[in-house]
Amino acid sequence: MPKVLHPHITSDPAVCGGSPRIAGSRFSVQTIVEYVLHQGVTPEELHATFPHLTLAAIYDALAYYYDNREEVDAEIKADADLDAQQGLSR
Repeated sequence: MPKVLHPHITSDPAVCGGSPRIAGSRFSVQTIVEYVLHQGVTPEELHATFPHLTLAAIYDALAYYYDNREEVDAEIKADADLDAQQGLSR
């Protein structure tokens, strides 16, 4: 299967620990997943709250997640495990 391009998603080891994020922002794909898929915030509500994020970028982050689900889920789990070790809750 060919690699799918996600024009709104970038990754830089110097920003957000290298996690895939919306270009020009510090919003990681996993943050978008948390808001939309875990908390039930719609992409439109997320855009209304954070207008600097375009709907196209939010939907691209979700598409990136579904194209790379195992990788992103592993990051989410690793972060949750680290929070648990530090006594933090998500």
